[in-house]
Amino acid sequence: MFWLDWMSLFIRWFHVVAGVAWIGASFYFIWLDNNLRTPPKWKQDKGIKGDLWAIHGGGFYEVAKYNYGPETMPTTLHWFKWEAYTTWISGFALLVLVYYFGASAFLIDPRVMDLSPTAAITLGIGYIFGGLIIYEVACRSRLGKKPKLFAVFLVFYIMFACWLATSLFSGRGAFIHVGALIGTLMAGNVLLNIMPAQRKMVAAVTNKQAIDPAWGLGAKLRSLHNNYLTLPLLFIMISNHYPITYQHEHNWLVLVCFIAISAWIRHFFNLRHTGVVKPSILVSGTVMMALLTLWISWPKQTETAISVEMASQSEERTLAALSSTEREVFGLIQTHCVSCHSSMPSDDIFKIAPLGVVYDKWSDIQRYAPQIVNRTTVTKDMPLLNKTNMTQPERQQIADWFAQKTEK
Repeated sequence: MFWLDWMSLFIRWFHVVAGVAWIGASFYFIWLDNNLRTPPKWKQDKGIKGDLWAIHGGGFYEVAKYNYGPETMPTTLHWFKWEAYTTWISGFALLVLVYYFGASAFLIDPRVMDLSPTAAITLGIGYIFGGLIIYEVACRSRLGKKPKLFAVFLVFYIMFACWLATSLFSGRGAFIHVGALIGTLMAGNVLLNIMPAQRKMVAAVTNKQAIDPAWGLGAKLRSLHNNYLTLPLLFIMISNHYPITYQHEHNWLVLVCFIAISAWIRHFFNLRHTGVVKPSILVSGTVMMALLTLWISWPKQTETAISVEMASQSEERTLAALSSTEREVFGLIQTHCVSCHSSMPSDDIFKIAPLGVVYDKWSDIQRYAPQIVNRTTVTKDMPLLNKTNMTQPERQQIADWFAQKTEK
């Protein structure tokens, strides 16, 4: 367990660094393309389509974009692909490490769908790569040649993807799989369309052949897709720390709303780069985000008195069948953990269980047993700040129970 934490830390760190490089490049080149201006006549005579002057880092930069290409291919040509590839590879590695190795704890929620770890992992992989195939087929079809109609398709595609994920996996697992799908679409755009188009363009310039305009237009369109998907992807990356979003009873709709609003806000900046300023987009985006926040936070009765009573009676029967050691462990966790990790927390800070993890029932404790042991007996960072004063003998009692459990 301990080595998994270290691997998770370093892969997550690398994933964030790679993601910053990729998203930064995406933002920069969309900005650059939208800010190119008509160059002077002597530059146009050299085949330059647009240019831009900038100052940064104590110096002036002159950037030019050719209509066709340079007269001779330069010795060093910078490609922007590994930012995308390393972000996807590290993200998928993190998905495997956290959600597939810990499928029973983080990917499966029996209240949503009672799956085996193997079935859940298979569905997760099929969801990601099946979604990529659907997107690619749509992009390469006649639909892909009609931007407005394709935008409508993409909206319904993402809505269905959000609904499907939340119908299969835990809230946390569903959100991260939607993020993995979006990240795969974006990396797929680079691998399957943008890079092949750029290789064709380089080969054409090198061999003094004509460039098919469709190559550049197709690559630019995929880059634009990626640009609008960046803010939704960033939200999903951080949402796992905020169970108030993925634990909502209509979590699929919550996710759809966040994706739509963040893409809408991104539209403001894309227009701004072309000189079109529409404050109404930011205002409407802010209003929609405020309304969404109010809706998510609105007090609601999560369980009826009857369902609580029935669950309590069922749990009493379960506890009666436990051994004395198991009942003692259950008591320790109820004393030290459930003030936060409960479907209805009593803690003065956490009003929703951190990371959506609850220990209300013995089955919950069994499900999260490795994580409980790791956080209470290895890292010892739980209970948070040891607010409940868990003693070392109590921590050892939990460790001994888990050791006996794994020996069976």
